[in-house]
Amino acid sequence: MNPFSSGTRLRDMIRAIRSCKTAAEERAVVRKECAAIRAAISENDQDYRHRNLAKLMFIHMLGYPTHFGQMECLKLIASSGFPEKRIGYLGLMLLLDERQEVLMLVTNSLKQDLNHSNQYIIGLALCALGNICSAEMARDLAPEVERLLQFRDPNIRKKAALCSIRIIKKVPDLAENFINPAASLLREKHHGVLITGVQLCTDLCKVSSEALEYFREKCTEGLVKTLKDMANSPYAPEYDIAGITDPFLHIRLLKLLRILGQGDADASDCMNDILAQVATKIESNKNAGNAILYECVGTIMSIEDNGGLRVLAINILGRFLSNRDNNIRYVALNMLMKAITVDAQAVQRHRATILECVKDSDASIRKKALDLVYLLVNESNVKPLTKELIESLEASDQEFKGVLTAKICSLVEKFSPEKIWYIDQMLKVLSEAGNFVKDEVWHALIVVISNASDLHGYSVRALYRAFQTSTEQETLVRVAVWCIGEYGDMLVNNVGMLDIEEPITVTESDAVDALEVSIKRLNSDLTTKAMALIALLKLSSRFPSCSERIKDIILQNKRSFVLELQQRSIEFNCILQKHQNIRSALVERMPVLDEATFSGRRAGSLPTSVSTSTGTARNLPNGIAKPAAAPVADLLDLSSSDAPAPSSSGGDFLQDLLGVDLSPASAPPGTSQPPKAGTDVLLDLLSIGTSPPAQSSSSASNILSSIQDDKASLVNLNGLASLTSLSPNATSASPAPMMDLLDGFGPSPQKKEENGPAYPSLVAYESSTLRMTFNISKQPGNPQITLIQAIFTNLSPNVYNDFLFQAAVPKFLQLHLDPASSNTLPASGNGSIIQSMKVTNSQHGKKSLVMRIRIAYKINNKDVLEEGQVSNFPRDL
Repeated sequence: MNPFSSGTRLRDMIRAIRSCKTAAEERAVVRKECAAIRAAISENDQDYRHRNLAKLMFIHMLGYPTHFGQMECLKLIASSGFPEKRIGYLGLMLLLDERQEVLMLVTNSLKQDLNHSNQYIIGLALCALGNICSAEMARDLAPEVERLLQFRDPNIRKKAALCSIRIIKKVPDLAENFINPAASLLREKHHGVLITGVQLCTDLCKVSSEALEYFREKCTEGLVKTLKDMANSPYAPEYDIAGITDPFLHIRLLKLLRILGQGDADASDCMNDILAQVATKIESNKNAGNAILYECVGTIMSIEDNGGLRVLAINILGRFLSNRDNNIRYVALNMLMKAITVDAQAVQRHRATILECVKDSDASIRKKALDLVYLLVNESNVKPLTKELIESLEASDQEFKGVLTAKICSLVEKFSPEKIWYIDQMLKVLSEAGNFVKDEVWHALIVVISNASDLHGYSVRALYRAFQTSTEQETLVRVAVWCIGEYGDMLVNNVGMLDIEEPITVTESDAVDALEVSIKRLNSDLTTKAMALIALLKLSSRFPSCSERIKDIILQNKRSFVLELQQRSIEFNCILQKHQNIRSALVERMPVLDEATFSGRRAGSLPTSVSTSTGTARNLPNGIAKPAAAPVADLLDLSSSDAPAPSSSGGDFLQDLLGVDLSPASAPPGTSQPPKAGTDVLLDLLSIGTSPPAQSSSSASNILSSIQDDKASLVNLNGLASLTSLSPNATSASPAPMMDLLDGFGPSPQKKEENGPAYPSLVAYESSTLRMTFNISKQPGNPQITLIQAIFTNLSPNVYNDFLFQAAVPKFLQLHLDPASSNTLPASGNGSIIQSMKVTNSQHGKKSLVMRIRIAYKINNKDVLEEGQVSNFPRDL
């Protein structure tokens, strides 16, 4: 016989495939066998149809396509013999799924087999239906399955219950048809029927509120009695596992009771006794017993309030935490995280055990225990828990330190009772795992220290001590450098000594040594070195005896390959040599940083109007893209990557940082103002009064010539970039205001009007609720570019929120939209939104401007959309 003919036995084909040495040989064998099966199918070979289908199932399990044999399954199902039907139904479940259209053809055969006189054929049909039933088949065959729930043979009833679960999941509307038959299964004595009946009732309760109420009223007592019988006497000895009677049925019953008791006090009272009995009687030294106890705890925590039971349940979880099995400890921690919202006091009793889990060798248990400890912390226990976590930090591995550090910092910031404790704990974290601390955390520490005026001396001394022992922690070095630069004189003179401090002697030279070390460290990054240079510049004014040494250290970076350090070195050296008259004013201590504003920015919760420390309100424009790091922010490294951009200009950032009002008093509300000249910003920064114009010009000229001699571009002394880079929309910088920045004694020359002649205002769009007006102007010398200022006015009595303007132009036009001044349009014309745009016309003189617009906004949380076309532009645009 041909080894690859349709008559080849299944075992011979399997042997041939397994003997293949390579994948190519295997594919060749399968290809020949499939060809032989196709030939037999085309010849309608009935003698070996069942054998061919068995081969196809094996080939399918190897991953080869077998779709050509799907109809053979239907032919075998339609045959009269049990062996053929068995192979046919097996092939149907394996080769097809509910998405196959050919499955519709088997519905009639299934219906006939469900009504067959042979119970084994009925079982085959139920098994197939329970595995591949689609929604259409469920609707057609649900009556037959419902009838079989009352069949005389328990195996058929069990299969019918499992099939019913599939049907109600596919078609929840059919659930009400199965409520009464499912309730009758709960009174069964046969184990298989009872466990499937309990599962069917559980799924019915999930998809039907009517079923839930019915079972809650009619079946709760019966389920409690069944569970009590199992707990008190052997229910079915043949299902005994490790001394536990029928643990699987235990668990199913507990899950169903959990659903019935949730939200119903009467049902919960009915099951309280048996739950207490199960929780106390089941032994926890076996895995089966632990599974039952876990489900029992879940049920107790889900049903209506019973304080004693919940304490018992949480104590069981506490015992789980002492188990040597990691899986049991993990599920206990997981359940305790849910239980803490119900009874936090009971969970607190197991705090010591939970803290031990934070030190566990298993990474998943450490992470879950840390999450639980985080939830346990409150104002009353933050100090002991933080102490324990910091001790764990010292012994934790590198992979876990990052997560643990983030949690500790969050807890300290959230529940800190006093600033000195906050500073102490943060120093411990920075000393132990400073390289894992995120930027916004040490930024916040600087803000807190800045606001704690009575702790400046304490903080700088504590940081100096920590710096001496933990120079490898980068963030600790940064905070120490900043504090030494700001409060170095307090460090040397021991200002503000507290009773809890030990005396320390630090000379001016020692403080400079610390900054020099931070610059010369091999692993110091650019930010740390830049901050150290600024700190040295500040100390040059406070430590006159060390000024020459400081100058030498700064000059060492004059030829640095890092442009930022080279630029700072040259500019700071220029200040030290040629501008002694303004140095002391330039390096004054930073003003107190606004702690509330910084915290709000970190949380992303700054309102549209933010109050500054002067009591004035500052509007945050709508749609402003996050600008590059601002100069003063870079000085302190306080600019967080996840903080929202507070404004669109350098003046606004200085106003926010220093608490001064840089905007003109006459500015009308809702309008955007350009940044003030560099002179005015610096005058506000240094609180220096203006001088006569002649002196201003002379000073500016001297500074300009000195900086040109050093061949360095001018930057803000307290920042990383020039003032013009403060504006996110700035594309070029004029040198004039930066000359005045170093001098600071005269106003900038007025900027000439750059725009060409203006056109008359144009009402571009108007409806009953909204008007859009265009103010049009041209750039001189570039007729292709048109500058448009769109002004939106609300004509209705309702406020428009989430205002968004969009525009589209043809291909010969290029459109650039600037951010809008706000996203809220006041009602009844009491305000407006202004948005600028620039249009470039590549066909200028041939085609005029045209634009399609779309305006979206919300009225009382209801979306509104307006669209239109603007084509009435002047022809010479």
